[in-house]
Amino acid sequence: MGWLPWSSSSSTDTSKASDGGRIAPDRTSRERCWEGRDKFFTCLDNNNILDALKNEKEAQSKCGGELAEFEGACAKAWVKYFKEKRVMEYNRDKTIEKIKKEDAASLKTQGWSGSK
Repeated sequence: MGWLPWSSSSSTDTSKASDGGRIAPDRTSRERCWEGRDKFFTCLDNNNILDALKNEKEAQSKCGGELAEFEGACAKAWVKYFKEKRVMEYNRDKTIEKIKKEDAASLKTQGWSGSK
């Protein structure tokens, strides 16, 4: 009965609410998305690929199956967000590591040993 503008032509289409808005993913959908993301990121790690957006062709060629699963389980916006977040978190962790090393070196040159 798809002739009414607010009715769906497919009874299995559950991604839209009756008002036309998108339905938020349930717990199972989110878990499938996270599992797909984790598999894809593991493949990227195994192939020394950090940025799947910048190195899209390489990521596709080496992790195509995992990428397809990830993209199939998650909304496009989530896929882009997780790919960007991966790079941001890597850069954040490297910066924190660098600051800790610089602080430790600075404390050593000042003669502070941390014990009394």
